[in-house]
Amino acid sequence: METAERFRAAVEKRDLAALEDLFTEDIRFYSPVKFPPFEGRPMVMGLFGVLLSTFEDLRYIGHFEGTAETTTDGDEAPSVILPFRAVVRGKQIHGIDQLQFDEAGRVKEFTVMVRPQSAVQVLGQAVLDGLVAAGLAPAPADQ
Repeated sequence: METAERFRAAVEKRDLAALEDLFTEDIRFYSPVKFPPFEGRPMVMGLFGVLLSTFEDLRYIGHFEGTAETTTDGDEAPSVILPFRAVVRGKQIHGIDQLQFDEAGRVKEFTVMVRPQSAVQVLGQAVLDGLVAAGLAPAPADQ
């Protein structure tokens, strides 16, 4: 799928501007550390700004295409899974990005799964710190 290749290239080049037109206005981003999704292109673009600066040595290591049921309407949609490896704050992370597309080929749902649990914890804290610094999330009450 062309959108997946453009997405992969933009992420690997850390080209945030190239990502924007790949997402629908109402994109939903499902995080490995937060149950409710991030919703809407402005929020997801802000999140990607944080993610691209958080991941070190991010590289995609595969590409799988198929279909999967979406969470928004339960219909099957074209989907791509991109396995990746990265480092966050010195911790090795293994994960997958699942992109689901609308009829026009734009990403309407994006799900990230990460392992091991210790990496999820480090990633969650790094992203929260980045979101707070970018003004996209309030600082936790204990800070």
